[in-house]
Amino acid sequence: MIDKIKELIAEAEAFTAQSKEEIEAFRIKYLGKKGLLNEYFAEFKNVANDQKKEFGQVINALKKAAEDKVNALKEELESKEVVKGIFGDLSRPGDPIQIGARHPISIVKNQMIDIFSNIGFNVSEGPEIEDDWHNFTALNLPEYHPARDMQDTFFIQTNPDILLRTHTSSVQVRYMENNQPPIRTISPGRVYRNEAISSRSHCFFHQVEGLYIDKDVSFADLKQTLQYFTTQMFGKSKIRLRPSYFPFTEPSAEIDVYWGLATETDYRITKGTGWLEIGGCGMVDPNVLENCKIDSKIYSGFAFGMGIDRIAMLLHQIGDIRLLSENDVRFLEQFKSSI
Repeated sequence: MIDKIKELIAEAEAFTAQSKEEIEAFRIKYLGKKGLLNEYFAEFKNVANDQKKEFGQVINALKKAAEDKVNALKEELESKEVVKGIFGDLSRPGDPIQIGARHPISIVKNQMIDIFSNIGFNVSEGPEIEDDWHNFTALNLPEYHPARDMQDTFFIQTNPDILLRTHTSSVQVRYMENNQPPIRTISPGRVYRNEAISSRSHCFFHQVEGLYIDKDVSFADLKQTLQYFTTQMFGKSKIRLRPSYFPFTEPSAEIDVYWGLATETDYRITKGTGWLEIGGCGMVDPNVLENCKIDSKIYSGFAFGMGIDRIAMLLHQIGDIRLLSENDVRFLEQFKSSI
């Protein structure tokens, strides 16, 4: 009988199955209530005393061999089913791909770049960590000039000549130093100012500044360029230029676009006037041209600057500028369908 059990052990170890039904039949044959193991356990009392030890050992070996085989076959069959479920049907629909979302700053910046590119402006970029010459002095803002207070910024403590740029006009200076007129370029980028953070202002924000230098450039050219931009960007062509002061342009002006008073929101953002300020502009001061080795007797030019953040808040009705830098996924997901 012991030899018979050893044959059953070898048979169990060699058994293979291709379906759950075959595995279940094997389990019942060996481990079921009426299976072979229960029969041999029932015979245990009839075995001679000197053989009981060996008999018990081979029965336990058979039980272990049968249980191990059932578990191994089940795991093998389940793994095949998982693979088949994932890769077997090539006609099944693919897993959905999540749509990404552009940041509203990127959306508006790209729109502005496209508009100015259509009228011949290229894109120039420069460092955010700038020196005093390019950020202030070359732009007609020498040391201790009171107008520097308009752009209080962050300086590097160990080197007061190094600072975080307050405007992208520093990029325009670098461009003029390395290129001769005619020049027609825009400089988008992030800038920094030492200001209190609130719902309407931040210590860093984004600008697009434009520069056009050539022979016989006039203020009329500036106005028509801005007229084209506001029409393309906002669908509104009515603008006005209010006299203002900037150290690097003369004459200088603030740019207002007529937004209208169609809704309550229009009243709020325009303070009931219908006019909305979007930036500043002016004719490039001759001193700035001379600082950049451009002959101001031959060439003239205009410059303008607009805040990307403010325009993004306006177009997308964003009530708090801090939302633009907090990386709140709930806020950013609203722009999935934007270009």
